[in-house]
Amino acid sequence: MAAALPRCTSVRLSAVVLLLLASLTTVQSSQGDKEPVYRDCVKQCVQTNCTGARLRGFQFAQPQYMALTGWTCRDDCRYECMWTTVGLYQAEGYRIPQFHGKWPFVRFLCFEDPASALASLLNGLACLIVLLRYRSMVPRHSPMYHTINAFSLVSLNAWFWSTVFHTRDTYLTEKMDYFCATAVLLYSIYLCSVRTLGLRRPAVSSMVGVLLILAFTAHVSFLTFVSFDYGYNMAANATIGMVNLLWWLCWCWQNRRALPYWWKCALVVLLLHGLALLELLDFPPMLWVLDAHAVWHLSTIPVHFLFFSFLIDDSLYLLNTEKMGVKVE
Repeated sequence: MAAALPRCTSVRLSAVVLLLLASLTTVQSSQGDKEPVYRDCVKQCVQTNCTGARLRGFQFAQPQYMALTGWTCRDDCRYECMWTTVGLYQAEGYRIPQFHGKWPFVRFLCFEDPASALASLLNGLACLIVLLRYRSMVPRHSPMYHTINAFSLVSLNAWFWSTVFHTRDTYLTEKMDYFCATAVLLYSIYLCSVRTLGLRRPAVSSMVGVLLILAFTAHVSFLTFVSFDYGYNMAANATIGMVNLLWWLCWCWQNRRALPYWWKCALVVLLLHGLALLELLDFPPMLWVLDAHAVWHLSTIPVHFLFFSFLIDDSLYLLNTEKMGVKVE
């Protein structure tokens, strides 16, 4: 850890344990940051370490990479007090609580959630590799070339913000992570509409694109200006994902005899939705690093290669059928 702050030694351990026991009923129904133990610890730490000479000393000793990613003295107090509270829970045999909606993670350099940040970075790298492979193997005049390139850029953007969010959780980075993830789901529907309808009826896929843009605008506007409702956001993304799943699977089934590579697309959409169920495990992080969310992100890395293997096969098929004047299904 960077410039470690003195622990809140003025809070006697016995008093903290009493507060912990007194608040047992609250623990079961609320996050760790609502605990009196945690709040008193943070308050004491901020008063002791985040004013005057102590604050200047913290700022002077803080590594530059921590300052650049927005870590403050108060943030360090929260981090220290989180582990103080976790230690007390463990000593008393209680289940580890979450803090500010997340499990406690060991900070590595400036990374709040190092495993998920690394997994997001590797997903982004996988997206870049398959995009370069696609561009090297598929001619630019292939019917789906530009649509697939745009999909890759939308995906790269989403994984960039996922990496940033897991590095430093702020109001802005959280919103960008969520909004960009929704954008990928919606663009996947557009990609499907172009492949299944737009090659024969471009006006239809264009209309779908306009509707998806309007839906995305309404979604972001509601979450930004009305209420950032996590339940609504999850339900909306689940609905979008289900539309995407069923549409692709229907197309795969209809073309299972004509396209020998159809199974790649079907397997990808089934894997992506199946692997998302890992989120339901929601266990405290192993070694305070690896949780269900990180496992989910790590598991999706190979899927990028399978999906782009399908897209390459399909793009080359479309190119050949176009040259032969065959009607595309």
